[in-house]
Amino acid sequence: MDGGSSGVGADGIWRPWDEHTMLCLKEMEYVRRFHQHELGANQCTSFIAKHIKAPLQTVWSVVRRFDKPQVFKPFVEKCVMQGNIEPGCVREVTVKSGLPAKWSIERLELLDDNEHILRVKFIDGNHPLKNYSSILTVHHEVIDGHPGALVIESFVVDVPEENTENEIFYLVGNFLKVNHKLLADVSEGRIDGRALN
Repeated sequence: MDGGSSGVGADGIWRPWDEHTMLCLKEMEYVRRFHQHELGANQCTSFIAKHIKAPLQTVWSVVRRFDKPQVFKPFVEKCVMQGNIEPGCVREVTVKSGLPAKWSIERLELLDDNEHILRVKFIDGNHPLKNYSSILTVHHEVIDGHPGALVIESFVVDVPEENTENEIFYLVGNFLKVNHKLLADVSEGRIDGRALN
């Protein structure tokens, strides 16, 4: 099992949009415990999961670098951060050309090195993801007898009048999938000696 996602609409009903989503009960407990979003009017929430063949601390060392999202987010061209990496700090992200966005200003809401939780909120930008907020958690697991990590990332965002919830799930979910694929490549590369960053 490689990963997956599912979504909740404004009516609070979970709607899987990726049929490959098959998290076990223990993994779903992580979602219930760490990924609760306050859902406002005309908003939807969803999550995506990725199993990575690298230890939790290796994966977390990549994820926690709020100042360097481009390490595992291939659509980020540049990042300029104000202040130290701590809750309340802000980064300005420049997005690569060809995407429906040019820049985004994002605030670090929570960085928990004990529970391995990263919460980020978009506070400005010329992108379609209004009131976007995400929670990313990393959990230990064993994969093929070796230390591995489960990454779960959830989000809540406005649903524009011109879009459906499923369109938003598809848009954001695919961005997150690409990010998680590179996160896996970078993390696993650090284990086997490949220089990916």
